[in-house]
Amino acid sequence: MLKPDRLPPQLRNLPLPIIGAPLFIISNPKLVIAQCKAGVVGSMPALNARPASQLDEWLAEITEALAAHNAAHPDRPAAPYAINQIVHKSNDRLEADMALCAKYKVPIIITSLGAREDVNQAVKSWGGVTLHDVINNVFARKAIEKGATGLIPVAAGAGGHASVKSPFAMVQEIREWFDGPLALSGSIASGGAVLAAQAMGADFAYIGSPFIATTEARASDDQKQAVVDANSDDIVYSNYFTGVHGNYLKRSVVNQGMDPDNLPQSDPSKMNFGQSGAASGAKAWKDIWGCGQGIGTVREVLGAGALVERLRREYQAAQARMAALPQVA
Repeated sequence: MLKPDRLPPQLRNLPLPIIGAPLFIISNPKLVIAQCKAGVVGSMPALNARPASQLDEWLAEITEALAAHNAAHPDRPAAPYAINQIVHKSNDRLEADMALCAKYKVPIIITSLGAREDVNQAVKSWGGVTLHDVINNVFARKAIEKGATGLIPVAAGAGGHASVKSPFAMVQEIREWFDGPLALSGSIASGGAVLAAQAMGADFAYIGSPFIATTEARASDDQKQAVVDANSDDIVYSNYFTGVHGNYLKRSVVNQGMDPDNLPQSDPSKMNFGQSGAASGAKAWKDIWGCGQGIGTVREVLGAGALVERLRREYQAAQARMAALPQVA
């Protein structure tokens, strides 16, 4: 049995074992603050702040809002927040953005698209922790070898860049050698799925796509409604838009005049991550909407707090169902 005290202080005793995934373009301080106040880790990509100087303002806003909440509600403090850093060489803002994270002592840094020892050491220097997202066991080992605190296995069905690996396979392989923080990503959109992730060996569920359809999210009304209207049949897996395979809403592909069932393959050596757009002229994330397969549970646009409350009720109901099962001797 994994013991909670093996987790770093930032990740212990969360009201709900959920980390809100950073959503490119969509996540903003308003959403992060609402998530944290509701009791789940809120996060956003540093690159969502444009111009780069806006990141300073946003980190100040989040820090002040959560401090005020904690002062007013010492009995139910907010969950910590996280900032996602793209550590790929294409990110020329990384050094400056990391300096701002150091200034505000960001509690959790989520790293993507490469593992960097210097980044992990920098975060540890101010008392923070790093969680690195991975698509297989090989990359997971490399991330821990380079000093990451924990891992985010991005399994099949996750929104945006994702692997094709079963969550069962990823978690069991990683848990054979790693007992640190583990947040599972991939089609988790209900409280029952959160509990299932824990039963498999993960500490947390990593949930992104349902938060697209929240009032605080910086997504268009059309995008939010597309999430509400869709289910797993409405997701397409392709590397055409960024050079890396990912899951996207078919409606957004159709909106750009393309056939989602007949997309060409992209050259992985020409990764653009939405910065320059695909050959079609449509930009990933802005025009082509990343989304995971779990969105069949999303029935309406809600405030982030209301969404978390739904997840809480479902999680408690799932716990009750598990308690009622016959116990194995």
